[in-house]
Amino acid sequence: MRYLDRLQPLALLVMRLALGAVMVGHGYHKVFGGLHHHADLVASLGLPRWSAYLSAFTEFFGGILVLLGLFTRAAAFAICINLSVAIAKVHFHNGLMGNGGYEFPLAVATLAFALIFFGGGPIAFDHIRAPGGGGGKAK
Repeated sequence: MRYLDRLQPLALLVMRLALGAVMVGHGYHKVFGGLHHHADLVASLGLPRWSAYLSAFTEFFGGILVLLGLFTRAAAFAICINLSVAIAKVHFHNGLMGNGGYEFPLAVATLAFALIFFGGGPIAFDHIRAPGGGGGKAK
């Protein structure tokens, strides 16, 4: 199965594209139109209002960074923290598979968690910016 090792850069690209698309999609409506509503929701959970702005911008701009493979590890770390708080404060009481459960945010957080450690791979701007630092092997 060693031949599959050659496909690891493609796997990292697919992981990045999936995570980035989901996060941009979830963050877009918060940043462009629903920011004050999101702030009200976050404040009702007992969190500071400013954390709603941090959350919305992390989802949207962090998703863009992950899509591009630019500062992938830092963006994935921020997304992972964001999703962990969302699971703990919003979804956990609904159970794993219930309506509004945490199965989807957990799956997305797992993608982010993996990208923290693997980086963006060689098909990423991180690899151009700092060869070897994006999770790919420098040659």
